[in-house]
Amino acid sequence: MSNSLENKTAVITGGAGVLCGSIAEYFASSGVKVGILGRSHDTVHQKVEEILERGGEAIPLIADVLAIDQLLAARDKMVKTWGQIDILINGAGGNMSAAVVGPDQSFFNMPMEAFDQVFRLNLYGAVQSSQVFGEVMAMNKKGCILNVSSIAATLPLTRVVGYSAAKASLENFTQWLAVELAVKYGDGIRVNALAPGFFIAKQNRKLLLNEDGTLTQRGQSIISNTPMNRFGEPEDLHGTAAWICSDGARFVTGIVIPVDGGFSAFSGV
Repeated sequence: MSNSLENKTAVITGGAGVLCGSIAEYFASSGVKVGILGRSHDTVHQKVEEILERGGEAIPLIADVLAIDQLLAARDKMVKTWGQIDILINGAGGNMSAAVVGPDQSFFNMPMEAFDQVFRLNLYGAVQSSQVFGEVMAMNKKGCILNVSSIAATLPLTRVVGYSAAKASLENFTQWLAVELAVKYGDGIRVNALAPGFFIAKQNRKLLLNEDGTLTQRGQSIISNTPMNRFGEPEDLHGTAAWICSDGARFVTGIVIPVDGGFSAFSGV
């Protein structure tokens, strides 16, 4: 089967961010019609303009993944514009400082409100987006949902208790939904996840790099435990995301693919 994505349509939540924005650009260059979904009008429209300037097809979908009415409006816009939804990438997510337990902080003082919010950002949003956009796939009995997890799901990282737990739940949901949709709607709908390792982004830059670009202690620890001896680049996700969303992976569902330079395979010895 072909690994081509040409003439497919995709909704990418968090599509104006560093990682999913890069995937969106790659998909568009591969012939995918892309709906960039995010809360920020400026960043979403900027990403759409970048894609259009390079000859791709894209539309802005201004929506919060936690707001059902906004997601429904985004779905209607996608269907009205292109008639179908072939791919959903659930990339919206993030962390909150209040759900991080630093070296000088205590887990016993962590506010549950922050813990809940991290779950809402990383799990609830993906569940709700899958309900809204996945319903179109169920009606057509074809489609692919790709959740963006993290290596922190299977190897819980120190400090980021909320984020690690939320991503672990997302991976469990990925497997559950893969079974649910295949059993009830046939083998044309698939659900999988990517688990990126360590990529430099706005939310973790200060944790991994000093102002002069050298590694922090935490950054050095990560590189020391990454056999490929570097952080990931957004482009490192392109090929895996494209393959798993293509017909070339038509018998692949319910899996989590680490893209981490070997971090999850290394025991440290």
